Amino acid sequence: MRILLTGASGFIGQHLLQALLAEGHHVVCAARKPAASSDPRLSYIHADFANDTDKSTWLARLNHIDAVINAVGIFKQNGRQDFARLHTDAPRALFAACAESHDVQMVIQLSALGADREAQTAYHLSKRAADDYLASLPLRSYIVQPSLVYGRDGASARAFRTLASMPFSVRFGSARQMVQPIHIDDLVAAIVGLLRHRLPMQPNIGNINGTSLRVPLVGPQAISFTDYLGALRGAMGLPRQRVLPLPGPLARLAAGVGGLLPGSLLNRDALRMLERDNTADAGLTAQLIGHLPRAVDHFIQDPASERASAKLGWLLPVLRSSIALVWLLTALVSFGLYPVEDSYELLGRSGIPPDLQPLMLYGAATLDLLFGLAILLLARRRWLWLAQLGLIGFYTIVIAFKLPEFLLHPYGPLTKNLPMLAAIWLLYQLEEK
Repeated sequence: MRILLTGASGFIGQHLLQALLAEGHHVVCAARKPAASSDPRLSYIHADFANDTDKSTWLARLNHIDAVINAVGIFKQNGRQDFARLHTDAPRALFAACAESHDVQMVIQLSALGADREAQTAYHLSKRAADDYLASLPLRSYIVQPSLVYGRDGASARAFRTLASMPFSVRFGSARQMVQPIHIDDLVAAIVGLLRHRLPMQPNIGNINGTSLRVPLVGPQAISFTDYLGALRGAMGLPRQRVLPLPGPLARLAAGVGGLLPGSLLNRDALRMLERDNTADAGLTAQLIGHLPRAVDHFIQDPASERASAKLGWLLPVLRSSIALVWLLTALVSFGLYPVEDSYELLGRSGIPPDLQPLMLYGAATLDLLFGLAILLLARRRWLWLAQLGLIGFYTIVIAFKLPEFLLHPYGPLTKNLPMLAAIWLLYQLEEK
């Protein structure tokens, strides 16, 4: 088949693309930044869900397309990348174009478990709006609704492994918080199975024509979210984790604070979705892939590697924050907590003329302050780590020659720069380019 795949650059989309090519399908990827491909079965076209909300725009892209798979999705809104455009408006335009196309035979919409009549969050409601519209069209369609999806390279899976590796976890509120995680390999196999088997349709709410089917894709067992973390922890070879209960009001407060932090998976909507039971019958999943889906305790295939990666997920932020605190405290001390005259005396012994001593003292203190704030606020820090390495190295060499008593001091104020330099070098090496 010739398949138009949207969201091919995302976590699920990347896995789905490789599976479709392995099945022998020809895939046309709709992407904001089309890539070049040497594979004759793979091509790219430009598309942007933030702007492409007109049916005619999509209709022109559907010539000779047999099936469409929409895997576009976001968990948090950011600027024009919002739920209304990406989850509702653009998919509706795409589905309307598919219904008018003479070539498209089938549409698979990647939705989410919980995008139903009980949906309350903006994420679920936006998905449901597109799902219901697709189900109302006279067009063969499958609305795929997975539970939590686990894959080693998935952002949510990395976050959950990190939580599972910490000394303790937190239970937010008193709800059961049942989930039914599915492995990415099983999810992709089930979607490929829909192309191969084409499950029989059943009339349902929103689709009187009986041409659409909602397909929950879940793992074999429903477990609480804290038990899910415990299973991941056990699979990584770690001992049982202590769970601390957080009462409902405090849980909602924590979720509100989490919503203000960039990159945080915890916000009020995430907590509301977690408080709903996110489960379904695994029968359709097993039917599509030909066997029971993988259980949670078999998700992790390389325990040592994933354990180390998971621990770094929370140890590195602790290390970054501690180095930022060193710079901030050093700035405060230099700005006056340490006697200024004593600071001038040290600068003078280092060879700094009296006229330049105030500039050197307060200039260095300001630089320390900026370093501390930059570590906490900047998303890209590779250049920042190099700048700190250079500055600390320069200070260390100058002080070792000009003030050698600090080099031989029993408390080691200068030699303690060595582990500081090593920690900063580690952060530089592990920082994403």
